[in-house]
Amino acid sequence: MAAVILYIAASLDGYIATSDDGLDWLSLVERPGEDYGYAAFTSTVDALIMGSRTFELVRTFDPWPYAGKLTFVCTSRRLQTDRKDVAFLSGEADRILEQVLSRGPKRIWLVGGGELVSSFQRQGLIDEYIISFIPVILGGGKPLFPPPGREERLELVSVKHFPSGLVQVRYRRRIAD
Repeated sequence: MAAVILYIAASLDGYIATSDDGLDWLSLVERPGEDYGYAAFTSTVDALIMGSRTFELVRTFDPWPYAGKLTFVCTSRRLQTDRKDVAFLSGEADRILEQVLSRGPKRIWLVGGGELVSSFQRQGLIDEYIISFIPVILGGGKPLFPPPGREERLELVSVKHFPSGLVQVRYRRRIAD
């Protein structure tokens, strides 16, 4: 059975970027040799779903950070790439997930951004939430879960804290009691 996992960083007040898409605040917790479980997590996923603005940022990275993993970019714009492991999809979250699942991945990383995360959450398509809270209050910006949302009960799986002040919380969607 396939699983969609949201793995993302957020400020203590629930923002994933500043109003101008700034991410400099993420460097507040950079420590030599500490990746907060990122490498271990990424080794467990075989596909990614991300929004177009996230794609536009990561495609500037050299080398491409997701080599060997299918990457699906959700967009209504006409974006292009030479990469054979990147596909562009549009539509509602459930239709996008159907298209992704048709390619056979078992563990899918929902990368972001907020609108994409919100669309998957509203339709109950996120199986697991791994959120790394950075010890900063931004006071505004791009919310992790922009409205409208829906109530969803979660079960705590684990909490890890690090000397930098980062706290990583892992929840799974609670199956009906």
